Amino acid sequence: MKKRIILHCDVNNFFASVECALNPSLKELPVAVTGEKSKRNGIVIAKNNIAKSFGVATGDIIYKAKEKCPDLICVRPHHDIYEKFSKNIRHIYEEYSDRVEPFSIDECWIDITDTYKFWGTPFNVANEIRKRIKDEIGVTISIGLSFSKTFSKLGSDMKKPDAITEIPYETFKQQTYHLPINSIIGIGKKLEKKLNRMNIFTLGELANFDDKIIKLKFGVIGENLQQKIRGIGDDEVEYSTNTRKVKSIGNGTTTIVDIKNINEMKSVVMYLCDEIATRLRRKNLVGCTLSVSLRKSDLTWSGKSKTISEYTNTAKDLYKNTMDIISKMWDNYSLIRSIRISVSNLQDENESQISLFNTTQNKERLNKAIDKIREKYGYSSIKPLIADNKTLINTDSLRLDDND
Repeated sequence: MKKRIILHCDVNNFFASVECALNPSLKELPVAVTGEKSKRNGIVIAKNNIAKSFGVATGDIIYKAKEKCPDLICVRPHHDIYEKFSKNIRHIYEEYSDRVEPFSIDECWIDITDTYKFWGTPFNVANEIRKRIKDEIGVTISIGLSFSKTFSKLGSDMKKPDAITEIPYETFKQQTYHLPINSIIGIGKKLEKKLNRMNIFTLGELANFDDKIIKLKFGVIGENLQQKIRGIGDDEVEYSTNTRKVKSIGNGTTTIVDIKNINEMKSVVMYLCDEIATRLRRKNLVGCTLSVSLRKSDLTWSGKSKTISEYTNTAKDLYKNTMDIISKMWDNYSLIRSIRISVSNLQDENESQISLFNTTQNKERLNKAIDKIREKYGYSSIKPLIADNKTLINTDSLRLDDND
């Protein structure tokens, strides 16, 4: 079987780079994209390389970032613009292959195995893409060029910004086996700690560890990771035309002030459930598993899930069951800072089983009427009365999560 030729393209400091592209006067200055301090989401979301050189890091609270870099320029995020930039970048990638698989808003894999010869060599393709993104879009990318998704992703992380790193199959062990195990996707902090306790600290040590013990300790996940590090068994790059199946739809927010009681919680929950229900209907989906995460004022998290008897995409059903979950997990003494709700176990609404005793058809008619009004006049034209609490709901911090 022939080896694949895969690029992983990662836009450098994406949000901050877009802001600098929109306002060229910022390019030589330290820039950070941040939330709004007054609304309690005032952290660094992204930063450019100049800000990074001062030690500014993603997740820094604004005042801490400015202690490191007093001249730091903070700009608010423009997510709609980032989406447009991402689509324009992806259109360029798709000129070089029909296999382009997004990993995030600023990262994509491109399989050029069957197309690179039109441009000479794989490196020629990578270099042309790098130059075009810089010249036509105004941002830079780092590209990993390798035989698998795992090692092309690793390559794009090894040299930044505006760079190409090749990791061919013939030398991948020499180039990467000395690197720490958290260098590759799939190994987070918890798994890293467990591997460290087994004296596994590098990619090479994991690759050469006893297969049976890895499978016994970590199951199929550990087995697959070990195989990928050995250069075998990696996933294929999906075709651009493939529609990814959405696994869950969620919404979360950090409230403007801490939630003190159940009545304040109700307004926030209804607002989030109404948005989730609207997005479910847009995708013609229904779900039956609800998950809720609460973050207290001391920054500790708690979470709970519930599977309900019927598939639904109505705000009323989601609200009722979410409040039922919250009533069982909230101690009534804690102040709540953030809440996140998600719906999973999704099905196409035309395929889901419907109870003989519910009023699904009437609900569907009502919800579709509401959706049409909102499409024409905007979301605020019609909304649940209980959700209309502007003193709590922080729309700037809303996190819309599909395919968690």
